[in-house]
Amino acid sequence: MKRLTAVLLWSIIAAAFIGPGTVTAAASAGADFGYALLWALLFSTIACLVLQEASGRLTVVSGKSLGEALRLRYPAGWRRGAILVLVLGAVVLGCAAYEAGNILGGVAGAVFILPWSPRSLAVATVVAAGLLLFFNSPRRVALLLSVLVATMGLAFLWTAIRLAPPWAEVFAGALRPALPEGSSLLALALVGTTVVPYNLFLGSGLARGQTLAELRFGLTVAVLFGGLISMGVLVVGAALQGAFGFEALAGVLVERLGPRAQGLFGAGLLAAGLSSAVTAPLAAAMTVRSVFGKEEDRRWADRSWRFRSVWGGVLVVGLVFGVSGMQAVPVIIMAQALNGVLLPAVSVFLLLAVSDRSLMGRAANGLGSNIVMSLVTLVTLLLGTAGVLRAGARALGQPPPGQALLLVVALAVAVAVGVPVVRSFRS
Repeated sequence: MKRLTAVLLWSIIAAAFIGPGTVTAAASAGADFGYALLWALLFSTIACLVLQEASGRLTVVSGKSLGEALRLRYPAGWRRGAILVLVLGAVVLGCAAYEAGNILGGVAGAVFILPWSPRSLAVATVVAAGLLLFFNSPRRVALLLSVLVATMGLAFLWTAIRLAPPWAEVFAGALRPALPEGSSLLALALVGTTVVPYNLFLGSGLARGQTLAELRFGLTVAVLFGGLISMGVLVVGAALQGAFGFEALAGVLVERLGPRAQGLFGAGLLAAGLSSAVTAPLAAAMTVRSVFGKEEDRRWADRSWRFRSVWGGVLVVGLVFGVSGMQAVPVIIMAQALNGVLLPAVSVFLLLAVSDRSLMGRAANGLGSNIVMSLVTLVTLLLGTAGVLRAGARALGQPPPGQALLLVVALAVAVAVGVPVVRSFRS
């Protein structure tokens, strides 16, 4: 029973990253590049498991959340300033950008089942998420919505199997890393939609009161199931004829599962958007509280104006994008890519925290754990650097840099980041 409870608890993390962003990024990757980017989803699933376990283990062992541990480790000076930049980036930019995609994606699903205008649906989605947060029941509701999201995910998996794809190409795409021309932004989005930086703070808060065994079992089942669903979405996206679109994706499901599949897809996408629209502001508020306040401090209680102002601000950003009339797909892709850029910074701070024996004691990272986490951080840093360079070249009207130049610059950035990290280990 405890194991089932742990799986249900950690399914909140899976429900948070299986949102409209995952459907959009994974299906777009399949439609544009076939199975070539499956490796990015496999990597991001493993990375999510590694980083979320470290974040949860930090709380279980030390009794401190990730934000509290960072505040204690770096109480003043430039490192304290770096934490402030990290939190502002992960919360203000990451959560807000993600929330914009949640609202727009939820609306894209709602139009399949409700005869309302997109702007009315956006307002309704934001109001529903706000009421759930205001009355302090987001965790319970997220669990209920995750059931519908899982149903939609199973529909994608079943459709992927019925499509009978060339399995040799599928396994090659999953096991052979490659970046086809023009795919770096999508590869970064696939990582950013699975390993969501603010989910590390959310997961750290969820781990309170659990044992390490419960944490690891529940997290492993939930994250691997979520990753498998994401891969199924990519395989279905590869069956699209032409560019990705929600209508085209629904058409593939209808063709394979029957006319009712369109309503299932719409309801599942709406539920994915709403559940993520609840968890993103909640994670933002929990993150800010863990860094700037204390959970037992009444000024930062769940019903305090400080706590509510953080999640309320994230909701407002989602509302602005929702009523703006912007297209959902480009906003979602850019939001996932932004999260992918922020991820290495959060990963570095987490790596330092779980390697601190004054916090973790015998449960601190050993050499093997540090190597695995360092590799995860390095790959996300390489992808993030490549994405930033190509986006900058595009903005300046210049041709995209070649793979060799991208690798050299990314490795230089990795060395610049890695030297102070190694020094921190020695200290």
